Amino acid sequence: MEFETIIGLEVHAQLLTKSKMYCRCSADYANAPPNTHVCPICLGMPGVLPTMNHRAIEYVMMTALALNCSVAGYSKFDRKNYPYPDLMKGYQISQYDAPIGLKGWINIEAGGVKKKVGITRVHLEEDVAKMIHHNEGNEAYSLVDVNRAGVPLMEIVGEPDLRSAEEARQYLIKLRSILQFLGVSTGNMEEGSFRCDANISVRPVDSNELGQKVEVKNMNSFRAVFRAMEYEAKRQRILAKEGKNLVQETRGWIEEEGKTVSQRSKEYAHDYRYFPEPDLPPLVIDRSWVDRVRASLPELPEARRARFIEQYGLPLYDANLLTESRGGADYFEECLKLGGVTATKAKLVSNWMIGEFTRLMNATNTDITNVKVTPEQLCRLIDLVQAGNISGTSAKTVFEEMFNTGKTADDIIKQKGLAQITDTHEIETTVEQVISGNPQAVTDYKAGKTQALKYLVGQVMKATKGRINANQALDLLIKRIEGK
Repeated sequence: MEFETIIGLEVHAQLLTKSKMYCRCSADYANAPPNTHVCPICLGMPGVLPTMNHRAIEYVMMTALALNCSVAGYSKFDRKNYPYPDLMKGYQISQYDAPIGLKGWINIEAGGVKKKVGITRVHLEEDVAKMIHHNEGNEAYSLVDVNRAGVPLMEIVGEPDLRSAEEARQYLIKLRSILQFLGVSTGNMEEGSFRCDANISVRPVDSNELGQKVEVKNMNSFRAVFRAMEYEAKRQRILAKEGKNLVQETRGWIEEEGKTVSQRSKEYAHDYRYFPEPDLPPLVIDRSWVDRVRASLPELPEARRARFIEQYGLPLYDANLLTESRGGADYFEECLKLGGVTATKAKLVSNWMIGEFTRLMNATNTDITNVKVTPEQLCRLIDLVQAGNISGTSAKTVFEEMFNTGKTADDIIKQKGLAQITDTHEIETTVEQVISGNPQAVTDYKAGKTQALKYLVGQVMKATKGRINANQALDLLIKRIEGK
């Protein structure tokens, strides 16, 4: 019997507000000492009263609209009760049956196939405290840092429309890109501001009924989500083919071991004993408020990609990569504002950004918003290459130094003596030396082995430390060898 995989993702994203969801404590706790961004409200002290964060509500409305959801005219908050030690009050103020956003969708593409994926709901709640576990000798204990408790947390619940690990990965990439373009979340999975829980099941390919689902947690990267879904789908298929029953449970992904392990039985909605939050009034959202939020939406990834192709003549491949993040798209357009926009310049900037720029950012785990190379500096380097002041080979060396130090291209070229050789006599002398020093390569080229010519060009570039135009070296070698 053949089985298909059914995946639905629940994504939690911390919102980029200045204060927490229900109090005035700072939500920027990243580098703060433990338990310093706290007050009686987020500590869950008796008798305190929460108040709603207006900006957080608008961020959820923005997200709902960007995900093609309808924004409810009436919404409310509820108490979600559960007894975990990272929840200060013993309950979480969340939303149950009246969320802010309902019934949306986004388009994804996986394996060259486009697909529409449904969004069930978008709602607002508060984050929990952070548990810090210690194991010293034979003594194990845990501490609680409340700085994170109460930070606005948006949950986006997707429909079970995904059918593979790759579709799940592409869905998350697309969703994070939208949140970043909106400016409502950093979308950083490694730091925990963008978190994903997956509900996964398998069923016979000719069945319309959903199988018993398993929730998978603790996935902190796109790669982890992909690997966890691949593993869990395989595990469930094996059990199904053996005729064994799956139990509804929560499993954790163990990255080092590449497998999921059982953590606890999965709760049902009634286990949380939801009831309306008595300390917060219902939220009434009129149409004029929705219209104002809609008017404030920025250009989203799909629209910006289409514009890059239309306005700048970029290939689809380039436009896709440049619009993966708002920071990258903004940087690209900042470059084009300098010195006039042409299709040639757009392609040159794109080549650098999706080439050396991306390579170095990935190697150093640097976000484009934190790079030391300004758009002005990158454009200056491109101009120097176009003017023939520096070779393409040397330009890569210069750019890496710019990336690491923040120095300008002109300063690095001067300090390292990388200016392109323009003296014709010096170039011809170097070519003659390479020809005379590599007689076998010359013989091979004359015998029709074209690879030998590439070798000779490489020797010229090596002798000049990349300070000569490779095409110029090629032309001169051919002329000298063939006696033209």
